[in-house]
Amino acid sequence: MNNPDNNFSADPGPERLLLCSDLDRTILPNGPWPESSRARPLLRRLAREPRFKLAYVSGRDLVLLRAAIVEYEIPPPDYAIGDVGTTIYRVTDGNWQVLPAWQEEIAGDWRGKTSSDLAPLLVGVEGLRLQEPEKQNTCKLSFYTPARFPGGATERERLLAQVRERLAPADIRACLIWSIDEEKDCGLLDLLPERAGKLPAIRFLMRHLGFTPADTVFAGDSGNDLDVLGSELNAVLVANAPEEVRRQARELVRAAGREETLYCATGNFRGLNGNYSAGVIEGLVHYQPRIITWLDTA
Repeated sequence: MNNPDNNFSADPGPERLLLCSDLDRTILPNGPWPESSRARPLLRRLAREPRFKLAYVSGRDLVLLRAAIVEYEIPPPDYAIGDVGTTIYRVTDGNWQVLPAWQEEIAGDWRGKTSSDLAPLLVGVEGLRLQEPEKQNTCKLSFYTPARFPGGATERERLLAQVRERLAPADIRACLIWSIDEEKDCGLLDLLPERAGKLPAIRFLMRHLGFTPADTVFAGDSGNDLDVLGSELNAVLVANAPEEVRRQARELVRAAGREETLYCATGNFRGLNGNYSAGVIEGLVHYQPRIITWLDTA
């Protein structure tokens, strides 16, 4: 990274900036890696800047989103994309309000059906176990899978292909997102409307707020962030991201000819180690060096 820590004392910073960040093991220090103690205080300071808009992007539902903010003392967001991109909330003075326009936009992909209508179509698919009712919503059907398949990625792809085959006769347009819960040592499979997911929800929010890729940054750490990490958006992978995710993300941007849109944090900013919030801040400074002013004065 260039040395952005110099020569910005008189710079007012960018006109505005939207950070869309994953929570678990990205901003939240709930993995096995050490956290820099100054990272979350710096994030709270940054969130006080009026030109900075913060959106959390998470698989968590509303209850778990709010619980994380309290437990980890992270700043309340301006917006939150929850349930793996199927719900968008506007947050004002502690009030969380759903943006109904987003769910209206994605609902058509399932032909008016809900997750409870789709679940019976997948009964008997080996390797799938339905997640708890509180982890489902109208536009999200979630399963547990093995964390590791005996046949590796090929066997995992066969499972996903079987799911698609079951949905096809009902003309269901679905997006399948598979990731690993390292704490529980299990796989997670989320079925969403085709136009749902983190990346489409972020793009919708950008349009809603009038942001462009030039003034938007995404931060993540896991396999379910890959669609955003490989997109046109400037993206940050925190230092604690698994090496496999780092490799896949690099392959995606290389294939698309936009390697400049992926930054992998290494821990070279102000003595922070690059894990969790430290990596998010490091990446923000990489893309928008002038926010140094905000960190020092907010």
